[in-house]
Amino acid sequence: QLQLVESGGGLVQAGGSLRLSCAASGRTFSSEVMAWFRQAPGKGREFVGISWSGLVTYYADSVKGRFTIIRDNAKNTVYLQMNSLKPEDTAVYYCGGGLGGGSRYRHDSYHYWGQGTQVTVSS
Repeated sequence: QLQLVESGGGLVQAGGSLRLSCAASGRTFSSEVMAWFRQAPGKGREFVGISWSGLVTYYADSVKGRFTIIRDNAKNTVYLQMNSLKPEDTAVYYCGGGLGGGSRYRHDSYHYWGQGTQVTVSS
């Protein structure tokens, strides 16, 4: 099993920055595909970004150039650095791990999730 705990959400003004953390335990973290998703009120869980094979990352077009995934395998933690935040980034952010057989860009391909952390961006 993989346990995930997110932290770092909060309220920020548009244009500001936040760093989310996802601390993992229970499995060999360095080999895990770790992904960030978000869910705004009334919407489905949306892919944000992903980290695999150590340094490889990929982002949704909506956050590319503004968000960065940073992975610290020594601390079993993956971070989501969010810059130039916009009101449309407001959502609950989740980290996911334990990728199954489906697409790594779909939330239902992951077996393990953190509890989520709220990010609210005011205009």
